[in-house]
Amino acid sequence: MESHKLLRRPISALRELLTSEAGGGLVLMASATLALVIANSPLSDAYFAGLKAYVGPLSVLHWINDGFMAVFFLLVGLEIKRELLDGQLRTWPDRILPGVAAVGGLIAPALIYIAINWQSPATLRGWAIPAATDIAFALGVLALLGSRVPVSLKVFLTALAILDDLFAVLIIAVFYTVDVSLLMLGGALLTSAALYALNKAGVTRLSPYLLLGAVLWVFVLKSGVHATLAGVLLAFTIPIRLSLGKPDSSASPLHRVEHALHPWTAYLVLPVFGFANAGVSLAAFTPHMLLDPVTLGVALGLFLGKQLGVLGAVVAVVNLGWAKRPAHASWTQVYGVALLSGVGFTMSLFIGMLAFADQPALEASTKVGVLAGSLACIAAGVLALRLSSAQAASRKDV
Repeated sequence: MESHKLLRRPISALRELLTSEAGGGLVLMASATLALVIANSPLSDAYFAGLKAYVGPLSVLHWINDGFMAVFFLLVGLEIKRELLDGQLRTWPDRILPGVAAVGGLIAPALIYIAINWQSPATLRGWAIPAATDIAFALGVLALLGSRVPVSLKVFLTALAILDDLFAVLIIAVFYTVDVSLLMLGGALLTSAALYALNKAGVTRLSPYLLLGAVLWVFVLKSGVHATLAGVLLAFTIPIRLSLGKPDSSASPLHRVEHALHPWTAYLVLPVFGFANAGVSLAAFTPHMLLDPVTLGVALGLFLGKQLGVLGAVVAVVNLGWAKRPAHASWTQVYGVALLSGVGFTMSLFIGMLAFADQPALEASTKVGVLAGSLACIAAGVLALRLSSAQAASRKDV
């Protein structure tokens, strides 16, 4: 029995968070709910003023979204690297499934938004708003559901969400970045090359990677590209000791960073992030806004587009024999996760602010659409996953 335990592959920090009791996910959802309440209370002015206040060169909100979230993207990048090299995504069939699903989840919402806003050139610029999945909230919901969701589906959603947001970052860089600093971008590329050289030279001390990672973050931030990309780039250069069927050494640099970051991301970074971004004021809401082209395009893009794109891609890939359905997951559970991929709070709001800068009416419509679409996805996704658990339990009882 002891030898079997010793040969078990250790659970990575992010997966440990996902398979544990609600924990950090509960704190995240509570912080998001609190933000919504405060944003629509007499304290709203203080809330929004605090987020806009500057601390050094950036506002509080920018420090959270560009700084804190770079740490979370570092953790997720480490997990993705582990899964690609030594885990659930080692084989091409396993990689194809979340990759194709992410593409489907990008194209379908954009097409729905474009179809609704086709005759309104002024609003077509927001086509990418419903294209991204909010990693923090989607995984927070899964954490709250606990053992009702197989680990394979949680890993699938993690990979899907990270690829989805990386696509969103690229879209921002190409379509919504007005001023790109080639000098700063060049600095980021050189720093990335230095990190890669450290890895190839066999350097296992963490301090050089973290120091260069901080420099990389500054360059990416100043380049005009979203700063969270620096976390992923850094993660991919931190060394891992491939286990080849044996347990991963706790001395592995990737292992050490991942486990050091776990409590900070679960109980500080994500809750602060949720509190700063979920505060949507409904003061400007009127019933006719639900039929506004932007509101309707964003809400239906998130709710219908994501589930159609993700589920359709998974069904196609599985039926073509390119990949297998996530292990121990029913089609109802896959559908539930496809619904949760439509939770688009953070990146959707961010893209909306870029698309409709200095246009308060369109910004308000965007927020209502994001809120409506995301809440509908959470409610429907949780219902689908609960029903699938109940069905599984009833089959066991028969």
